[in-house]
Amino acid sequence: SITVFASAVITAEAKTVIEDHIAAMRALGRTVEQQALSDATAHGTFVPPTIIELASIADLKREVFGPVLHVVRYRRERLGQLIDAINATGYGLTFGLHTRLDETIAHVTARVKAGNLYINRNVIGAIVGVQPFGGRGLSGTGPKAGGPLYLGRLTAVPPLFGARVGHLRTPLHDFVEWLDAQGESDASATARRYGEASALGVKLELDGPVGERNIYALHARGRILLRPATREGLFAQMAAALATGNRATVEGMALPEGLPANVAAIFGGSTEPYAAALVEGGAARVAAMVETAAAMPGPILSVHAASPDQPLAYALDWLLEEVSTSINTTAAGGNASLMMIG
Repeated sequence: SITVFASAVITAEAKTVIEDHIAAMRALGRTVEQQALSDATAHGTFVPPTIIELASIADLKREVFGPVLHVVRYRRERLGQLIDAINATGYGLTFGLHTRLDETIAHVTARVKAGNLYINRNVIGAIVGVQPFGGRGLSGTGPKAGGPLYLGRLTAVPPLFGARVGHLRTPLHDFVEWLDAQGESDASATARRYGEASALGVKLELDGPVGERNIYALHARGRILLRPATREGLFAQMAAALATGNRATVEGMALPEGLPANVAAIFGGSTEPYAAALVEGGAARVAAMVETAAAMPGPILSVHAASPDQPLAYALDWLLEEVSTSINTTAAGGNASLMMIG
């Protein structure tokens, strides 16, 4: 049999928010099932365990932190569209997947955008140093608590995260060759240093309990807003974006002419939300960039000002996104305990 334990939610305000959400789903005609609460819960901020069947993920407009499970039915051949719909919400704290198929694991984890992925196990209980925890987009800005980058966010000069991929071919190489051909030797040397400083593509297997595999990986963050003040600053910002595998848009200065096509494409038009911003210049320019970022809709935008006194003006770790994946290896072929239900 299935038993349910649900504690009180954190405040009366949170209780009201959750109850209003459930009422809104009922008003939309969605099927809602709830377990009755006992008399013992009358004087606390308890919300009954609730299951809501949605017509689509688009029914959800925000995260719901409470004992509410949303269910969406989908056909196998529409799995890709479902992942796109999940990603389109902009939220990405944790994501859980239960499947017998290794092919499905690879397909879903490669496409879904969430900070912590859990395969054939529960989706709570992240452990420091084993499953570094933190979301992306509207669910977090990073770095992850318990991860190798966290301490650096609390220091004036972050320590160097030394893990690197042996060889990773990116458009940065073509940008460096183009700079050489233009006679921009200083900019070319700087771009090479950015490439050497990037941890893009790093994948580490972290120690954890027997029967569990925990992987920490660094991916590109997304689209970066660039606001250079000088030609040298433009080249440095472009190199930083390319070295971290990101796309970017330049404001306030034209792109150089004659860029290699694959490089120019990185800085082409895009409508996706910005994930971070780089700005060059004095306090007034930085303040203006912060005001612009604060006014933008969507995820909180981190702003990184150039540090001319450092070997590289921009710390590349903040332009990467951490993803933690935890796999229950004892459930190869599926989670047996779930398959016994019913």
